[in-house]
Amino acid sequence: MTTSPAPTSHLPIDLGSGLILRRSNPQDAQALSDFNARIHSDEGIDKPDERVWAWTYDLLAKPHPTFKPDSFTIVEDVGKGQIVSSMNLIPQVWTYAGIPFKVGRPELVGTLPEYRNRGLVHQQFNLVHQWSAQNGDLLEAITGIPYYYRLFGYEMAMNLGGGRSGYLANIPRLKEGEQEPYFIRPAVEADIPFISELYELGCKRSLVACMWDEELWRYELSGKSEKNVNRGVVRLIETRDGRPCGYILHDPFSWGGWMTLKGYELIPGFPWLEVTPTVIRFLEQLYEQLLPEHGEKKPFVGFGFVLGEDHPAYHVMPDRMPRIRRPYAWYLRLADVPGFLRLIKPVLEQRLTTSPMAGYSGEVKITFYRDGVRMVLDKGRLVDIEAWRPTPVGHAGEAAFPPYTFLQLLFGYRNMDMLKAGFADCWTDRDEFQSLLDALFPRQPSNVWPIA
Repeated sequence: MTTSPAPTSHLPIDLGSGLILRRSNPQDAQALSDFNARIHSDEGIDKPDERVWAWTYDLLAKPHPTFKPDSFTIVEDVGKGQIVSSMNLIPQVWTYAGIPFKVGRPELVGTLPEYRNRGLVHQQFNLVHQWSAQNGDLLEAITGIPYYYRLFGYEMAMNLGGGRSGYLANIPRLKEGEQEPYFIRPAVEADIPFISELYELGCKRSLVACMWDEELWRYELSGKSEKNVNRGVVRLIETRDGRPCGYILHDPFSWGGWMTLKGYELIPGFPWLEVTPTVIRFLEQLYEQLLPEHGEKKPFVGFGFVLGEDHPAYHVMPDRMPRIRRPYAWYLRLADVPGFLRLIKPVLEQRLTTSPMAGYSGEVKITFYRDGVRMVLDKGRLVDIEAWRPTPVGHAGEAAFPPYTFLQLLFGYRNMDMLKAGFADCWTDRDEFQSLLDALFPRQPSNVWPIA
């Protein structure tokens, strides 16, 4: 599953037909923001999205903890002096079961309709993947429309979003004369250490998580424009005597008739069952204060907790949140599978020790049909992990995964039985190898809140 790096290129690159490929600079802020606001508008190219405009402008014109103003690619029609295609790369650090690794996040990929189907996005991905490799990124991750990013070596391989929601009738009401047991207020800079520590505790529930340091939290609180589509509003939850006990995170706008959360954590020991009704009632009040994402304000329909496939709040109030939203998927690109497996070797060995395959010794060769990986174990220790080419035929080995589908197993999106049910050319040679892969790669959902 390895890919060859793009050749080193000196920018700008002449693409022919009057087009050049170049890096962005701060002077592009206005034009590129206008371009992205049109290309990425849900209302159509003639109705620019001001929130996407603000996101682009912030990346180019304001200090960002990880992103530099030259980290957009731009395809320009020189004769017209017009941006016709663009994308970017946002650096960040994620963790796998607590082990950190660098990630490049391509975003804002778009091309004017009249310039599509010319390979412009392909050219830019080649360049962005080269930048990512130079940054030391082990993984590239992107969100987007179905299928499209498979064209560039990505696989839909990790949970994205998902959650639970309830309607107006599901809101738990205070009894007459009863006081709200908790208060919710806007977070301030002095709250950042508390928020950061609590966020890290919550990340332990997720196989993969994004690392946020205090500089990133500061940027989230005060560094983004008010209308930035990716700005998260952070609020503290306090007891009646003013002690902080948790936080919530929500968008600065409402979605249609809904008000949703995308972050919610409590200090260990505080009861989710007791605090969550306050949070739900607050969302109803908040809805009336915020403008909608698009269009006119609609009557309040309900509240949503977009906190991934699983979260403690779901378990304490399942009847209050009867509507289930299944997760979508992150697109992931992993150029060096053996290298990543070596990085997470301590996790894999720990999984073995608590499984029925504890103490296993043997060799397993996994084919991806065009390439593969070989792992050697000695009494439960991984003594060798290396790239392997299946011979004499592509389906040689003890286990097989069609190209890139192994990422679904590796990142906890699907288990072996699910992959076998979905792909006839995904198989294991014997029960021994099925059991080994089940032990090494159990299904475990993730809920990643990335840097944007």
